[in-house]
Amino acid sequence: MGNLLMNEWIKIFRKLSTTIMIVLLLLGIVTMGAFYKYQETTSTTQVNENWKQELQTQISSDQEGLTTAGENNANMKTYYERQIALNEYRIENDIAPNNEQHIWTFVGDSQMMISLAGLFSIIIAAGIVSSEFSSGTIKLLLIRPISRVKILLSKYITVLLFGILMLAIIYLFSSLVGLVLFGLPSTDVSHLAYSNGEVIERSISFNLVIQYLLSSIDILMIATMAFMISSAFRNSSFAIGISLFLLFMGGTATILLASWFDWTKYILFANTDLTAYFDGVPIVEGMTLSFSIVMLLIYFLIFHLLAFGIFAKRDVAA
Repeated sequence: MGNLLMNEWIKIFRKLSTTIMIVLLLLGIVTMGAFYKYQETTSTTQVNENWKQELQTQISSDQEGLTTAGENNANMKTYYERQIALNEYRIENDIAPNNEQHIWTFVGDSQMMISLAGLFSIIIAAGIVSSEFSSGTIKLLLIRPISRVKILLSKYITVLLFGILMLAIIYLFSSLVGLVLFGLPSTDVSHLAYSNGEVIERSISFNLVIQYLLSSIDILMIATMAFMISSAFRNSSFAIGISLFLLFMGGTATILLASWFDWTKYILFANTDLTAYFDGVPIVEGMTLSFSIVMLLIYFLIFHLLAFGIFAKRDVAA
């Protein structure tokens, strides 16, 4: 398996397109950093001395929402309870909302680059199997004394490793750019999390790692689907087209359907945003974190059963 993984890794990085992907990702982060730095130098940030009064006003507004919308919607009730608890905690512990731009705020803003990394991962996933068929090299792989399952598994693990590499590049390089352009925060900052009815202070750097991983769940599932389509139909263009369409439109369409139908919670894209259970609300009332994880596992298994099942029986004699 180790030799297969190394072989697949070499194949990917021999392609000029892979180098272009990484360069584009780095350029995107630098461009975003330069834009934010320009905004910082052209605008003045004033310290808000009345932040406690503003938070108290927000708490009163949220309490009104809790007594109205919260009575009929469990998700909105959770949302308002979270917001009230966080704002009350800030007031009680004298933790002002942070308006300062620093390394960690930039790393958080750089999460938008995960979509670009997802695009690149989908391209790799869609072509890693179909390219073997189009070039005819699949025959050279299958004549070796290695099972088809191991061959396909090595390709999928390579896709996962490539996606992890893209995430690591975004996190580490945005940390470097953020440190150079904005520096460290002037005061100790932490992330306030709401868990089991209590507010917990967490390391902001650790929380950002968790945020990056949770934000990449939909990319993982779409890349897995692209891998399945590539294995089943030998067509990378078809796999890329379908996957990109679902990546950019699947979530929006699911949100629209969720306002009308409860069965929307069984759709893949209703369950990919796990951050909703920590900093928001799920799109369908009654959904839980455990439910979404189970649904993701079901879709994950279906994609792989199709990919490995079809690939194991495919005739490549022609």
